[in-house]
Amino acid sequence: MNELKTAIIDVGSNTIRLVLYQYNYEEGLQELGNIKTVARLRTYLQPSGEMSEDGIQVLSETLLTFKAMLEEFEIADVKAAATAAIRQATNRDQIIAQMKEQTGIQIELLSEEEEAYFGYIAVAYSMGTKSAVTIDIGGGSTEITLFENKELQQSHSFPFGTVSLKQRFVKGDIINSSEKKELISFVKEQFQTLPWIQNVGLPIIAIGGSARNIAQIHQQKHDYPIASVHGYDMAKEDLDDLSSFLGQLSFQELNQLDGLSSDRADIIVPALEVFRVLMEVVDSPSFQLTKKGLREGLIIQRILQTDANAFDKYNVFEGNVRRLARQYGRTEMEVDFLMHLADQLYRECCHLGYLQYNAEDLQLLVKAAKVFNIGEYIELSSSSQHTFYLIANQAIDGLNHQERVILALLASYKNKDYFQRFATPFAEWMSQEEYRKIRSFGGLLKFVYALNVSKRNVVHAIEMQTEEDYAQLNIYIKNNAAAEKYQANRHKKHLERALKIPLKINFIEEGWNNI
Repeated sequence: MNELKTAIIDVGSNTIRLVLYQYNYEEGLQELGNIKTVARLRTYLQPSGEMSEDGIQVLSETLLTFKAMLEEFEIADVKAAATAAIRQATNRDQIIAQMKEQTGIQIELLSEEEEAYFGYIAVAYSMGTKSAVTIDIGGGSTEITLFENKELQQSHSFPFGTVSLKQRFVKGDIINSSEKKELISFVKEQFQTLPWIQNVGLPIIAIGGSARNIAQIHQQKHDYPIASVHGYDMAKEDLDDLSSFLGQLSFQELNQLDGLSSDRADIIVPALEVFRVLMEVVDSPSFQLTKKGLREGLIIQRILQTDANAFDKYNVFEGNVRRLARQYGRTEMEVDFLMHLADQLYRECCHLGYLQYNAEDLQLLVKAAKVFNIGEYIELSSSSQHTFYLIANQAIDGLNHQERVILALLASYKNKDYFQRFATPFAEWMSQEEYRKIRSFGGLLKFVYALNVSKRNVVHAIEMQTEEDYAQLNIYIKNNAAAEKYQANRHKKHLERALKIPLKINFIEEGWNNI
């Protein structure tokens, strides 16, 4: 599939969303627009099981509004998918037929298994976590899956969500202590019917707006230094603290709380309690967040059916980092060349004992080489600052937040002062040993980048040899390398600090002219 411009309409129990997507192989999947309506369709289900005419009217009006937007964007390729609220309505066939007649939009009703599967797809192709339990809590249903080594093992859909739990257990605007106990007891009993999640000790990955809001509240409460919730990681104690904090707030205070959407003020505590119970049942070490979900699962699956190589769930970061580099002006050839030089220089340093070889360290260096100094695309004179900000403050599929900050520190390395300035807000994220290692690797990458400053790939090979009181670095070149010679000698101090030994650089042109 060369290019696709499409839209997904997600008819949920709490919200109805229209998301516009564009995909091409070079740039990957991009979100062009995201429009949300808080419809609370679940509240229109009557005791008889039918959705009321008022609820059907809300759905019809929303779809007509979305249809007008689609026409303005000139998008004819549309997939509309409905989940629990429509699935649980006894008059669902009538609703779907009526929407087709009134709006021209054909709604596909997803089964519980399909809803769970598409959530898993979104997580598998956007997170680096190899094995986990996922939870997607909507307004009217909750999907749980278990995957191991990125392969789906089990899935289940419970017929309760944030809206239906509120309807069942909460009499006022917000839940009180006795209601909370009843809700927790009910949810625990439900989760304990799944033997395959009991005490498996895996991370929990949470999908959906309620989970994102919980992460945003936690970030605001702790003055979190970087943006986005994708890849954010919380501990059970963090959720417990939030439960105590939110439990003390009035409905009015919840409405004003930074990080919490006002339309979720009445359902955020029930959602949080569901997450806390699941962490206890699973005996989970961490609660991870993804901004991807059902909609992304639907579009990813569609693209994969046409192009099986479009995404790689086993190497999530690698595919995305290449697209990130390309977005900021890096050619595929330049990315590969920088990776090659970083690999070669690291191995030479390890061979002579200046560094201790570690496969994970090498992998980290190669990752950072792909995006080193991408901020020059915005402005050359302040490229280091731009590089750090671009990497640290955008969601990068396949990385958690700590990995993202480490990548940003490596890729933005300019000198010790800038490194310390960027690293200071994250001092508690790494040990002193890790801090020094990252700084040293940044210096190595700074030198590697100098060896291709003209972007002509003139360096053919790197060799190191130990002399009595210094190390000699032989750099074999194919063509005129005046710019590389100047920059390498200018920046060799960064490599000398990393290796703790003086360097002499010898550029060798002879014998490589025909290579």
